[in-house]
Amino acid sequence: MSHSLLHSVLAQLAEPFTGEMIFDALSDVVFFLKNDQGQYVLVNQTLAMRCGMSDKQSLLGKTAADVLPAPLGHNCLEQDRRVITSGVPLLNELELHLYPSGDEGWCLTNKLPLRGVGEKCVGLVGFSRDLHAPTEDYRDVAEALRKVQTRLEQPMTVDDVAKLAGLSTFQLDHRIREVFHVSASQLMLKFRLDRATQRLRDTMLPIAHIALEIGYADQSSFTRQFHRTIGLTPAEYRKRYQA
Repeated sequence: MSHSLLHSVLAQLAEPFTGEMIFDALSDVVFFLKNDQGQYVLVNQTLAMRCGMSDKQSLLGKTAADVLPAPLGHNCLEQDRRVITSGVPLLNELELHLYPSGDEGWCLTNKLPLRGVGEKCVGLVGFSRDLHAPTEDYRDVAEALRKVQTRLEQPMTVDDVAKLAGLSTFQLDHRIREVFHVSASQLMLKFRLDRATQRLRDTMLPIAHIALEIGYADQSSFTRQFHRTIGLTPAEYRKRYQA
């Protein structure tokens, strides 16, 4: 019912709705839509201004590496390619980007793959939101969290992550709460379940395999945690989203 209601409204629009004008009004958010080559096809005014452009059209057809200073631009383009190639969303990635002053500052970035006919990835849509704390250095925390996300098969503790960041457990938890508004342990659980839900939706991997992939020793412990957090068992979740 909800899908048909949405379709009935969208079908009446003279032009596709992209939300571009809404995002133009947000001075602390950069919004973008890119094709499968990582080229901008739609941006908001905030992103254009931060790239030193007077108008949004000047960005179209360019990649992040073309318009952002090194190494920010190169890192951003590589990130785009990973999302497009893997089809895996990037959620709440803590990273550096450009602030209005032209200085580097911290943000949370989200990128979602856009799928076309036959589920082929045809591009991505995303946004980065300023953290409003450009004097705070989250570099060590960001690097530690990236390592966690590439080692989800390892049952890492908060103490392990704190050591990677060169911080005490208290300092790590405090900084994560400042940025993500959850505890360090809650964020680590979120990383694991984000990966699990993506695998359940987009693959037919055995549930036991997915459990091992995100650091659970067995399927039963993974199923209990998944059901407690999501409200469905992994099998029920897969059935709902692959129906």
